[in-house]
Amino acid sequence: MFNGASIVEAIEDAKHYGITVDKHSFDWGFLKHARDEYVKRLNGIYERNLNKENVEYIDGTASFVSSTEIKVNDDVFKASHILIATGGHPVIPKIEGSEHGIDSDRFFDLETQPKKVAVVGSGYIGIELAGIFHALGSDVTVFTRTEHILRHHDSIIGDTMLAEMKRQGIKFEHNSSAQALKRTHGAELPLELSWEVAGADKPASAAYDCVLWAIGRTPNTRALNLASVPGVVLNKTGHIVADEYQNTGVKGVYSLGDVFGKSELTPVAIAAGRRLADRLFGGERFAGSKLDYANIPTVIFGHPPAGTIGLTEEQAKKQYGAEAIKVYQTRFTNMYNALTPFKPPTAMKLIVTGADEKVVGLHIIGRGCDEMLQGFGVAIKMGATKRDFDNCVAIHPT
Repeated sequence: MFNGASIVEAIEDAKHYGITVDKHSFDWGFLKHARDEYVKRLNGIYERNLNKENVEYIDGTASFVSSTEIKVNDDVFKASHILIATGGHPVIPKIEGSEHGIDSDRFFDLETQPKKVAVVGSGYIGIELAGIFHALGSDVTVFTRTEHILRHHDSIIGDTMLAEMKRQGIKFEHNSSAQALKRTHGAELPLELSWEVAGADKPASAAYDCVLWAIGRTPNTRALNLASVPGVVLNKTGHIVADEYQNTGVKGVYSLGDVFGKSELTPVAIAAGRRLADRLFGGERFAGSKLDYANIPTVIFGHPPAGTIGLTEEQAKKQYGAEAIKVYQTRFTNMYNALTPFKPPTAMKLIVTGADEKVVGLHIIGRGCDEMLQGFGVAIKMGATKRDFDNCVAIHPT
């Protein structure tokens, strides 16, 4: 969906390069079904790979019987090693009529494109989906509890993204709190969302044909019957507590991924799983294998895309002290937009510390930043300094 939205944006830019594109239309249903077929093919590949490696796959909901036994459907399986990697699911607000909205999972079930969308939430999921809806032609309003978006990221990303999304025509309801959602059958815009705004005398409301909840995610632990394994405990956010080697409080029971709650990203779960498998079954060579959760690169597939690795400026000040860090930042227009009437910004920030100016945070937003970040990630994991960055020659003139 992100790629489809990006192609639409490129078509809009074409005329500024002297390229005439005949009248174009977008078929949401066509893209939806093509995407579904692609995912189906991927699932088939994974299943065939499991069969090829003689891995037994059991479809069902698992729950603990004891620290060495798992029940799936009517069968009980016994193992000396049990990994809990049940993931998480979107949070739905506890307000009247919330069932009439959709979450980020059900976004992929939409058969037709909504005309007018309310996205409640301004974390990376809400911002990504708002950008896709808008680029593909929907009227979009984002509801956020504060004046800011992407609050867990560095301000250069959140502030730049917010300004650019507003320039594109995405509307924002700041300092807002959703109160109720009402459905009127037969109306062109059947969903009436009401919300309160901090400092306002009375609630506001508007009609939409799609309301998407993007207010967070919570771990899948309810069906696990963890009471039968008392040493497996949950923290205050409901995630399963595990140490740096993914060990829970029960020998032979491990936890990773979204249910573990640290860097909740698919590549992180894959990497942690590989290292755990190496440690458990790879022999002496991998006896100390574990995932280093520091400096994990993360991308926000917004419009524009953004990437981040390491500490935010505020985190760096807290960890090292404001006097011990230095911030380098730049803003410029990507050459792609040299011929377009609008000039979406590219913004970059380096946060360094110490006499050698070791890079402890990098935050970038703009065209190409999503792919660019991977190379920076390698450099920062290797301990790159500002001087190392300066010593690398640019790959094209500016």
